[in-house]
Amino acid sequence: MTRGLFSHVDWGLLVPVTVLVFFSLTVLFSINPVFFKNQLFFFLLSLVIFILVTNINYDVIRHYSLGIYVVSIILLLFVLILGIESRGAVRWIEILGIRIQFSEILKPFLAVSFSTFLAGVKQKSFKEFALSGLLLLPVAFLITVQPDLGNAIIYMLVALLTLVIFGFPLVWFVGGGVLAAVCMPFFWKFLHDYQRQRILTFINPTSDPLGTSYNAIQSMIAVGSGGIFGKGIGEGTQSGLLFLPEKHTDFIFATLSESFGLLGGIILFVAFGFLFFRIITIYHNSEDLYYKTFCILAFSLFLVQFFVNIGMNIGIVPVVGVTLPFVSYGGSSILSNFILLGLLSSLSTNLHRRDTLEIR
Repeated sequence: MTRGLFSHVDWGLLVPVTVLVFFSLTVLFSINPVFFKNQLFFFLLSLVIFILVTNINYDVIRHYSLGIYVVSIILLLFVLILGIESRGAVRWIEILGIRIQFSEILKPFLAVSFSTFLAGVKQKSFKEFALSGLLLLPVAFLITVQPDLGNAIIYMLVALLTLVIFGFPLVWFVGGGVLAAVCMPFFWKFLHDYQRQRILTFINPTSDPLGTSYNAIQSMIAVGSGGIFGKGIGEGTQSGLLFLPEKHTDFIFATLSESFGLLGGIILFVAFGFLFFRIITIYHNSEDLYYKTFCILAFSLFLVQFFVNIGMNIGIVPVVGVTLPFVSYGGSSILSNFILLGLLSSLSTNLHRRDTLEIR
């Protein structure tokens, strides 16, 4: 029975992710054993769910895409009404003593809905392009007002990258960019003060070294201070002496770099590289447009989070509060990523079954 469950697993997806989780657990143990225990629990839970999702026929899931989208909107509304407030934001629902962040959990499910919609596009007309944006709009709005600007940006960037790869004319994206620039003063008024300060700090990183610039500066110091081989597990000064904020979530790459140095960073990049390569391979092996679209979305989701998080840590993008997939601390984040991985694994299994049937 156990052998049958694991026989459907795409090891090309699971192995590099296991390397990333190993790094995560090692760093978290050096920061706080409680973080380690919590993350280990959610990793084991996520692994079980990954195996279960892998054994679900992916073609069945796509038939519920509309229902998934509607339920997702309802859940995001539910968070705003009955969610738990923490640090001025309402992003979590507590169930059986466990806090769940739906803006994270819903990512793989909304990827199913969005890929189903795009796969049904008959021609790449401006109408279909506009409908794609309208489909995302309520999701992005409900997440923004929590406020969770980081995840709202992730959703928008992933949708944008997916639509570009999908093949809509580039001139429409240029036009959208011009329109966004024109509307920027309007949106600026609705941003919270701390969100405005983060953007201004990105433009001038040294403007307030003890205030809004502090996080980014300390992160860059931590990354650079690790050198080639790092200072050793738990020996980092920036993370160990509490100079580095959010060292277990948003800035875990800086903590990892300080502990393991450039070598550790390279291993992390290689692990992500293998993950991206495997997703691209599944994409090329797929003939079904729906499969290909979902692969594009999954690839974009992992890539955008990877780029934005590490970009924050080394000072090339504004600090917006985005986790590093499979590495940052957080039950909702790791669970969401493993569900997405399980859907990819299920898709890969379906492709293998079809190839086997064709050979026979």
